[in-house]
Amino acid sequence: MSDQNPVFIPGPTNIPDRLRLAMQVQTKDHRAPDFVETFAPVLEDTKKVFSTTSGKIITFPSSGTGGWEAAICNTLSPGDTVLVARYGMFSHRWIDLCQRHSLNVQIIECPWGSGAPADKFEAALSADSDHTIKAVLVTHNETATGVLSDVGAVRAAIDAASHPAMLFVDCVSSLGSVPFQMDTWGVDIAVAGSQKGFMLGTGMAILAVSPKALDAMDSAKLHRTFFDFRDMMKANSSGGFPYTPPLSLIYGMRESLKMLFEEGLENVYARHHRLAEGVRRAVEAWGLKLVAQSPELYSDTVSAIYVPDGFDSNALTDHAFAEYGVSFGIGLGEMNGRAFRIGHLGSLTDVMVLSGLATIEMAMADLDYPVDLGSGVIAAQNYFRNSRPTAVRSAA
Repeated sequence: MSDQNPVFIPGPTNIPDRLRLAMQVQTKDHRAPDFVETFAPVLEDTKKVFSTTSGKIITFPSSGTGGWEAAICNTLSPGDTVLVARYGMFSHRWIDLCQRHSLNVQIIECPWGSGAPADKFEAALSADSDHTIKAVLVTHNETATGVLSDVGAVRAAIDAASHPAMLFVDCVSSLGSVPFQMDTWGVDIAVAGSQKGFMLGTGMAILAVSPKALDAMDSAKLHRTFFDFRDMMKANSSGGFPYTPPLSLIYGMRESLKMLFEEGLENVYARHHRLAEGVRRAVEAWGLKLVAQSPELYSDTVSAIYVPDGFDSNALTDHAFAEYGVSFGIGLGEMNGRAFRIGHLGSLTDVMVLSGLATIEMAMADLDYPVDLGSGVIAAQNYFRNSRPTAVRSAA
C-alpha cells in the first residue's frame, strides 16, 4: 500500500487522478484534424502561465535538460560567451552543458544557499564593453538549495549596464507554482518541464521564446536537429509536430491548464506560499536551519534543510523510505549528506503536507535526532489553522 503515499521530492510531483485519467488515451493519429484542435489551444493557453503575450511556446519530447540544450543551440554559436552564476546543482549542470557545446562560460562562483547575484552580473556586463557576452543564464528556483532568485533584479542589472545580452531562465521547478513574469522581466527564453508545477509525468520540455531570441536563430551556428526551433514552429503552425509527439502528455497538459485556471493562478501561488510557510514553521520548531541564507530567498516549492552535525541526511531519507514508504529529496552536490529536501509543489494540500512532516519527524526520532516528536507538526498545524486559503476562483 506504500505506493499510495504522496512524494515530497521537488519533482516529479504527485499526479492528480484527474490528470492520470486525462493521459490514459488510446493511440491517436497526431496528423488528424482532431489533434490540431487539442494542441493549438495548449500552446496558446500556456502563454498565460509564463505571463507572456509576445513569447512563442515551443515544446519538445524531453525533460528540462533538453530545454536548456534547445535554448542555447538555437541562439548561440561555438565560442560565444555566456555569463552564469553557480550557486547550486542545477546552475552547475547548465554550466556543464554549455561547456560541452564549446561555449565560453564566464562563471561567477557563489555560496550554495545564495541566489543569482544581480550586482555581480551588472559589474561583469558593464566591464564587457565589446558586448562579447551573448546571454545571461539564471536558475530561477534552485532545487538543490531551496532558493528562489530575483529574475527581475537580474533584468534590471542587464539594463543598468546597457548590455544587449539575452536573458535565459530555468524555471523548471517554479513555473505554475510561483509567479513568473516573462514579459515584465524581459526574459528571452524561459525553460520549464511537464513534471513539476504542471503535475504531469516527465517527458515534455516547455519553452517560451521571445522575438529577440527567435531573431538570434539567424546567426546561431551550434548544431541542432531534434531541438530545432524552426522545424518545430513550422510543424506547429499547422497544428502538427515534425516527428512523433508525446501525445499523452499533450492531452495531460490540456487538462492541467484547465485545473490551474479553475483554481486561478493567483490562488495557486497563494496555496504554494501557504504550504511552504507551514514547512518553514516546522523546520524552525525542530531547531533546524534552511540552506537558503535569508527569507527573501526562500523557495515556495522546495525547502532544503541542514541536518545537525554528526548526522547523515542520506541515512535519514533512506530510513523514511524504507520504514514508512515516503520519499523526500536527498542532498545534491555540496549538500550531499548535509541536507535533505521537502518538496511542497504541485498537487498538494495542507493535510498532505502535514503527513509528510509527521513522517520525517518519525524518521528523525528513529535515528535519535535532537527533535521533539510532534513539534514541527504542531507548528505547521497552528499556522494552517490560522491562515485559511483563499476561496476565490477566477479564470486565467
